[in-house]
Amino acid sequence: MNRLEGNVALVTGGSRGIGAAVALRLAEEGADVALTYREGEAPAQKIVEQIEGLGRRALAVRADGADALDAAVERTVETLGRLDVLVNNAGVFLVGPLDQLGPTEIDATLAVNVRAPYQLARAASRHMTDGGRIINIGSNIAERAPFPGLALYAMSKTALIGLTKGLARELGPRAITVNLVHPGPTDTDANPAAGPNAEAIAGLTALGRYAAPAEIAATVAHLAGPDARYITGSVISVDGGFSA
Repeated sequence: MNRLEGNVALVTGGSRGIGAAVALRLAEEGADVALTYREGEAPAQKIVEQIEGLGRRALAVRADGADALDAAVERTVETLGRLDVLVNNAGVFLVGPLDQLGPTEIDATLAVNVRAPYQLARAASRHMTDGGRIINIGSNIAERAPFPGLALYAMSKTALIGLTKGLARELGPRAITVNLVHPGPTDTDANPAAGPNAEAIAGLTALGRYAAPAEIAATVAHLAGPDARYITGSVISVDGGFSA
C-alpha cells in the first residue's frame, strides 16, 4: 500500500495503544512518521524501529508540556522535511466522583485533551500545504456516558467536536480536512479486553466485543488518504455500536 507515499505524519501519543497502531498503519500506507510520547522512551523507540523496518523514516519526540508541542512540530518538519498529516491522539483519562475532581484534575485534563489538539493544529497548519489532514481522536464517552464519574473526561472529549468543526471551516479554503474519530472500547494496555470490567463494557456495544487498535487505525488511515478528500468536519464513531 502506498497511498501516503511521500507524506509525513505526526502522531501524538504514538508509543502505545491506538497511537502506536495508527503510526504503524500510516507507515504501512507509505508515510514517514514522527510520534510523540510523554514518558517511556523504550516503547517509543520500539515503534520507531518497526516503522523503519517497513522502509520508512521515523522519529520519536518526547513532548511533555505546552512548549514541547510546538517544538515537536518543528522537529518533525526539520527532520522529515514536511508535515502532511497530524493525528491528535494523546489523552488523559481522569475519572471519579464530581466532588473528588477539582481544579488540578480539570486543568490536567483540559491541557492534554483540549488545549494540546488546538495548539498542535495551530502549529501544524503553518507547515501543511494545501490538502493536509488533521485527525482528532475522541471517545465514545462523548456520545454516551454509561457510568458515573465520567463527566470531566466526557466534557473534554466533547470539546473536540466543536474544535473539529471550527477548524474544518477555517482550513477548508486550503483543502485541509479536519475530522474526529470516536473509538469505542479498545483492547489496549490501559483498557484491556480481559480487564475486570471488560465483559460489562463490551456488553454495551452492539457487537459485544472490544475493538483491536488496528480497527481504529484503519479509519484514521482512510481519513488521511486521498479517498477521503471530501470528508471534513465529520464525527465518525468506530465503537461497535456503543452509541447506537
